[in-house]
Amino acid sequence: MSAQCCCAPSEAKTQAFRRALWIALAVNLAMFLVEIVGGVAAGSLALLADALDFLGDSANYAISLLVLGLLPVWHARAAMIKGVSMAAFGVFVLALALWRVWNGTPPEPITMGVVGAMALVANVLVAWLLYAFREGNANMRSVWLCSRNDALGNIAVMVAALGVFGTGSHLPDVLVALVMASLALTASVQVIAQARRELHEIAASA
Repeated sequence: MSAQCCCAPSEAKTQAFRRALWIALAVNLAMFLVEIVGGVAAGSLALLADALDFLGDSANYAISLLVLGLLPVWHARAAMIKGVSMAAFGVFVLALALWRVWNGTPPEPITMGVVGAMALVANVLVAWLLYAFREGNANMRSVWLCSRNDALGNIAVMVAALGVFGTGSHLPDVLVALVMASLALTASVQVIAQARRELHEIAASA
């Protein structure tokens, strides 16, 4: 009986995590489509970067769902893949933002602000759902970090929209894209480091 009581919370947490991931996956796919349309319409690099982030997060949530119930080594491997993908996203957005410094035109701020506000509501919901899993294994932590970064990025998009509106310059849009790239790169370092520790511990105990 004690063994069953010990295992029950873990199983309950796994089921709760699975439900949260399905909701997060649906929300992120929907917002990817909204931000792609909004980003193209507004000519906003920050919105397009955030749209790509929504797509990447959708893939991450799908990977997390696939490895639930598998051995811990698969969770760590999935987290490693997600960490590398976050780093790749950060480098891509960084390069695009630097190109835009010399080749950019001011985006349309009203569309930026409206779509950014919609994305913020979506990401706050997802972050709230996943907050309980922020101290879990590397797989759970990577999911939480993605959601946290998205919410911070959306706040930055709205600030950029105000900056573009006030200055008529494309630089606030570029600066926000750079912030989003730095968030992705910072989170990727944390996720990869934890995944490596877990893989090392698994190998040592084998």
